This record gives sequence, C-alpha cells and structure tokens, in this order.
Amino acid sequence: PSSLWLIPPPMRRSSPPVPLEMAPPLLPLFLLVFFVAIGRLGPLAVRSEPVQDRAALLAFLDAIPHKQRIRWDGNSSACSWVGVTCDANRTAVVALRLPAVGLVGPIPSDLCAAPLPPCNPFFPSPAPSPTAEENPVESRRKLSKTSIVGILVAAVVVLLLVLLLFLTCLALLQRRQKARQKAAMTAAAAGEAAGRPGETGITSSSKDDLSSGVAATVAEAAEKNRLVFMGSGGGYRFDLEDLLRASAEVLGKGSVGTSYKAVLEEGTIVVVKRLKDVAVSRREFEEHVRTLGELERMDNLLPLRAYYYSKNEKLIVLDYLPVGSLSSLLHGRRGWGRTPLGWESRMRIALAAGRGISHLHTSARIVHGNIKASNVLLRSDLHSVVVSDFGLHPLFGSATPPYSGVGYRAPEVLETRRPTFKSDVYSFGVLLLELLSGKAPGEEGIDLPRWVQSVVREEWTAEVFDVELMRYPTTEEEMVQLLQIAMSCVATMPDARPDFPEVVRMMEDIANRTATT
Repeated sequence: PSSLWLIPPPMRRSSPPVPLEMAPPLLPLFLLVFFVAIGRLGPLAVRSEPVQDRAALLAFLDAIPHKQRIRWDGNSSACSWVGVTCDANRTAVVALRLPAVGLVGPIPSDLCAAPLPPCNPFFPSPAPSPTAEENPVESRRKLSKTSIVGILVAAVVVLLLVLLLFLTCLALLQRRQKARQKAAMTAAAAGEAAGRPGETGITSSSKDDLSSGVAATVAEAAEKNRLVFMGSGGGYRFDLEDLLRASAEVLGKGSVGTSYKAVLEEGTIVVVKRLKDVAVSRREFEEHVRTLGELERMDNLLPLRAYYYSKNEKLIVLDYLPVGSLSSLLHGRRGWGRTPLGWESRMRIALAAGRGISHLHTSARIVHGNIKASNVLLRSDLHSVVVSDFGLHPLFGSATPPYSGVGYRAPEVLETRRPTFKSDVYSFGVLLLELLSGKAPGEEGIDLPRWVQSVVREEWTAEVFDVELMRYPTTEEEMVQLLQIAMSCVATMPDARPDFPEVVRMMEDIANRTATT
C-alpha cells in the first residue's frame, strides 16, 4: 500500500528500579545532587527515547521492500524520523505514516488482531510477493509500453473519424451548393420569361473567390433581388447568373469593400465592388446609387453601371480600365522597362481629376469623400482620366470610420467622422503633393504635408520634387506654382482652404502657361 499506519500496542511499564543501598552519611548528599540535576535538566529528564520502538521500526524497514529510499538515522531519536509520530513525552511511537514510498509485500493476516480495531470486510486481499522471475519494476515498464501503444491506436482511430467527418461535411456542402445554383438558374429563367432579369447571387471560380459568402444569397431569389442596370449600363448583355459563372481576380481591398475584375464567358470584363458594412435601408441604398448613376454624363467621373442589393450582399458594377490607377503608375516598379510620368502628363492628370471632383461639388452637390491616387484611373491613351469611388460615404452611416486613405484624411474628418467639401480639397492637395514629390502619403509613417512644409521652410524647395521631374528644368516655375496651390489646399483650418472651382481655375492658368511655352 502507498500509505501505511502502524499504531503499536501499549508498551509494558518496566518494573520499578531496585533502590540503591548507600551509607547513611552519603544519602543526604546524593539526594541533594539528584534534585539539583532534576531542576536543571527539567524536560530532558522527562523525555526519554523509545528504544524498543526504534529497534522495531528499523527491523520493519529492513524486512519490507520499498522503492523510495527512507533515510532513518539509527543514531538519532526515532521521534525525529520522517513519518514517525511519538506521544507528548516522546516515550513511545503512536503512529507511522509512509505515503508514496512504494512499500511492496503481503499484508499480514493478523494485522487487525487485538489490540487494533477489526479491519474493513471489503479490504482487498493480500498481494502476492514478487518472485525472482518477475521484477515489479519491469512489470510496470511493460504496462507503460502497453498503455502507450493503446493511446497511439486510439489517436489514429480518432484522427480517421475526424477526417471521415470532414469529408462527409465537404461532400454535403458541395451537393447543397450545386442545388442552390440549380435553383438560381431556374429562378433566373423564370424571371426572364416574365420580362425580368435573372435574380440570383454572384460567385467566382478564381483563387480569391468573389462569392465567398455570396453563394448563400441565391436562396434569396424569392425576395425578388435582381441586378439593376443604370444609364448606359443597359448596353451590357449579362445578368447575375452570368456573374455567377464568371472568374474573378482581386484588384484591391479597401475600407469600403473589395474590388474584383470579373471576366464573363463571352469575354466582357467589368469591375464588381462588394460593399461592406452598409448601414442604410434598401430604399435609401437604391435612391442614392441611382443618383450616382445619373452622373455618367459628367466628364472625368467613372460611372456606375449596375447595382445589386440583398440582405447579405450589396454590389456595384463599373467599367474596367486596363491601364490602372495613378498610384500604380507613380509607385509601381522602378528601373528598366518603366515609363516615367513627365511634367505634362502629371499636370494633365491633376487637372482632369480636379475637374471631375469640381463637377461633383458644383453640379451634383456631392462630396467625394475618398480622394486618393488609387481612385484616379487612366484609360489606354493616358489622356482620359476618371475619378472613381465617389459619393459612397452616405451608405455607411456615421458609425463607420472615415474611409479616405491613410495620409489623405483632413484633420477635422478624424474628429467629425464625416467628409465635407473642404475635406475633399485637403485630400486633393495631398494628391498634388504626391504628384510633385513622387512620395506616397503615409509611407514609412511620414505625414506628407508636414514634410513638405518643413522642407519649404528651410528654403530647400527643389528637394520636394521627384527626381523624374528634375529632367525638365524649364518647367520648375510651373512646378513651384502647383506646389503653392497644393500647400493652400492642405491648410489646417478648413476655412483657409480654397473652394474646388478656385483650385481648378488656378491649375488651368498654369496649364495654359505651360502650353504657350
């Protein structure tokens, strides 16, 4: 047993010592010395050593095998040994407790005889003593190896069961998705027969799936969700079922959503933007998006071609421009094979983007809210520039953080969380500084307006301009003038910034002087 308590029977009191016979003259002196010794030694005279119990314990330890070594010093008092408890006078051992020392051997049948109390009738039978052929240590080692093999077998079985469960769930999911696609195709065909476009969701087979989570929306066909074309977008000959089968490629991920390049089976290429965290109702969404779709007649704005609204998905469809954005032209690959943007190209891009945003402010009274280089797109000839992602901020509510790119945000937008006409002017001023310096706002934690202000303050204005612009020394005066316009746009106080029509007029003056020279 791991714990053994032994309570020895009461020790017999030894017979009183025989009195010593001494000469009468010495008896008083002996008694005096005896009582003085008793007074000095006090407790030591009372406490004696349980000699017989100590001998019995040492004999017990020698006779019983045990794994853990018990250090009992035969020269010390038995009452100080580990596991031994003596009475108050330290004259007898009253308890012995030796847990977890690995005592091995049979339990004597007469252990529970008098004077000890009777044993529990359910006490286990005595264990057989170990033989010479079988060492208890080796037996335990064999048991441990068997346990390890059993654990490994159980782990393999559990792993196979988990794998089987995963494959079963995957098969059920694929079967359910095929059933939903079939139901969507049936709903689309029924819609076309009734004179309505197909009503379904959008999915993709590309490496970054356009329909991650969108395939579930095909079950919403009963809600009469459909792809709604606006303006010239009606010239497209596809519906949501075609987008369901289209391959997709991620163009970019922003705070308003993810943009995909969707290639349809007949070769049509469009951009599909999945909006996230839309906080308005269906009616408000449709009214606002249709208002933005009516701006297709304005130059330098990328029109919205179609939209889709369901409970789980909000999508807008736009034209695809293969050249890409101003950001990719400015900060794309450097070195051999790259066509640098000269001064005239940068001035033309800045003026075209400014005109598009000015139309938004004056004609439509709409705040862009997300001006940055990646939202300035170019067509194949580099002479046609359009601005995208305009006017979407009302769809997300005031709880959504200002989604203008890092480095483009006006200081007041960080507090009010709502873009304004003046905050658009600030963002456009940062865009002009990006065109002039070739540095991306927020790159390496640099605040571009503050950096330019510090350089100009030290009268090192030439250090602001991109090295690719320094090849045009005859246009340095125009570059400085555009730099002054940009600095006025990024004024800290909104009232100190010019209006957008004034910004465009000043840029047109610079462009006219450049053309005459």
